[in-house]
Amino acid sequence: MHKQVLSKPDVAGLLDRVVADALPGRRGLGAWRALLRAHATLMRQLGTDLESKTGLHLGDFDVFGQLAEAGGALRMTELAERTLSSRSAMTRRIDRMAGEGLVRRANADGDARGVVVELTDAGVARLTETAPVHLRKVSELFVGKLNDQELAALQSALEKVIQECGFG
Repeated sequence: MHKQVLSKPDVAGLLDRVVADALPGRRGLGAWRALLRAHATLMRQLGTDLESKTGLHLGDFDVFGQLAEAGGALRMTELAERTLSSRSAMTRRIDRMAGEGLVRRANADGDARGVVVELTDAGVARLTETAPVHLRKVSELFVGKLNDQELAALQSALEKVIQECGFG
């Protein structure tokens, strides 16, 4: 049995036809690609900067931020959802952070199976120390590149997508 291997121009043409069929006029393709590249670039640079300046992983900072915004504690399942993590990955992260004294686990009220993750005083101190470093870099790489009108339009557009996807 002989399998045919498409040449590079054939693969490019095939992809071009698929894109043309799925996105008539290629509407939105440039915006989608720019969003993906911007997200990947920003996350990589923000993560590298935060870790080099504070020793904290961006994922740990996200946990701190989500817990702080929720008043200091969240159920493990909600924390995983908010950080876009799987429950197993979040469990491993929380195990490590609890071992470092940054968070603690507690049983959820009225539900012996439910686990709540709480910030400790050490976790609050670590958040307070790292937030300015992170936010300065967010300002430098993102906020400072856009004017107020662009920021408002981008926020509105992205919130619309989130809401219409059922996540808002």
